[in-house]
Amino acid sequence: MTVTAAVLAEICSALPLSGSIYIWAAEAAGGHSRLIGYVVAWWACTAWMTFCASVCQNAANHLLSVLVVYGVDFPGGLTNDSVKFRAVTWAVAEIFFFICISLNYLPQRYYAWIFKGSMCLMLVDTLLNLIWLPIGVSRTYGFRSASEVFTSQYNGTGAPAGWNWMLCFLFGASAVTGFDASGHIAEETKNASVKAARGILTSAFASGGCAFFTSILFLFCLPDLDTWSTFTSPQPFVQVYDLALGRAGCIIMTTIAVIGLLLNCSIAIVAASRLVFAVARDGVLPFSSYVGKVTPDGRPAHAVNVMLVFGAALLCTILPSTVAFTSLVSAGGIPTIAAYALISFCRLVFTPNSFKTSKFGLGPFARPFYIITFLWNCFIFAVNISPFYFPVESAAGFNYSIVIFVAVTFFGVLCWRFTKPETWLRRDLLSTMHEETDRVR
Repeated sequence: MTVTAAVLAEICSALPLSGSIYIWAAEAAGGHSRLIGYVVAWWACTAWMTFCASVCQNAANHLLSVLVVYGVDFPGGLTNDSVKFRAVTWAVAEIFFFICISLNYLPQRYYAWIFKGSMCLMLVDTLLNLIWLPIGVSRTYGFRSASEVFTSQYNGTGAPAGWNWMLCFLFGASAVTGFDASGHIAEETKNASVKAARGILTSAFASGGCAFFTSILFLFCLPDLDTWSTFTSPQPFVQVYDLALGRAGCIIMTTIAVIGLLLNCSIAIVAASRLVFAVARDGVLPFSSYVGKVTPDGRPAHAVNVMLVFGAALLCTILPSTVAFTSLVSAGGIPTIAAYALISFCRLVFTPNSFKTSKFGLGPFARPFYIITFLWNCFIFAVNISPFYFPVESAAGFNYSIVIFVAVTFFGVLCWRFTKPETWLRRDLLSTMHEETDRVR
């Protein structure tokens, strides 16, 4: 994904606009810019709004897993196989989502405190997992051996051995997706042609590096596979905390995780609402005149309203599906991953020699990086749309992320077909940005 980040940083530096990924795709597509722009705009908006909903469901899974730790007797059981428990999960996720949305209606001067609070909480969470968790594991059930960590396998999906291994990339790739967020607020960033592009690269390196070392640490700290297979909570790691740190430690770590997820979701909504606003401002979305309005202090409040409605409706998919969480994670990732692949393909085929004003040009590595980015993201796309459990015997176990993706693509094509070309993308804005980039360079 760091190669993908380099490809995006190159074009971001040349076009640091709030529409970010959708404008980059449109400009990379050359003569096909309007069609590609409309489709990627719908992909990007859907991805970010779905991601925010999935984070709230993840927070709900963490909280409700505490009930399993305490052995609470719940009608139908505390698993996603119970429709009653899924209803509770849905209700808690909706409450969390409303809390995250409400923070975005606050005056902008409070955002800095939310950002700082989130960063502090993440640092605390990281330190506790790096220090307290290993100490707890060493004093209880002990670490797994290197042989177990790096050579043992467990097929809990029912998939063929090869594809079961491929599915390991699902959450690994998800942890390193969305590093283009700094581009969404480029118009509010000073010297954006440098800072926004640099933010993409540093985000990819930081998230990738942290995800790698954290994954290794957790693999050593997990109990043996026989114990792991007995966990029934929606978020099994809560039960890991209970085994390693005791009941009190489990509550502390789960509380930190839930609050951190909510603060991070609120921050993600800040970035996503800017993206939705920019897309609506350029006339791509239905009711763009409403969605593209801002408050007197410059906040895209109407875009936040759209996210509220969309996210709340999307969380309703928890009710009929036993794999709603993994499907939402995939649905939040595959449009962005598809956009990464499409941008690299367009750069390779249509505009390989464009964007010379970029301060992050790839030089002789450009074409190899475009090819690597395209192939890698196509592979991750295939993993994300795959069923997570085999065989798929009912609709309840179906990964419906591909359905969401196809529907969104269809709506993007419809908007392209039935919207007048002159209503799309203020060309004067792009021309001005090109001139400013040339002048700064």
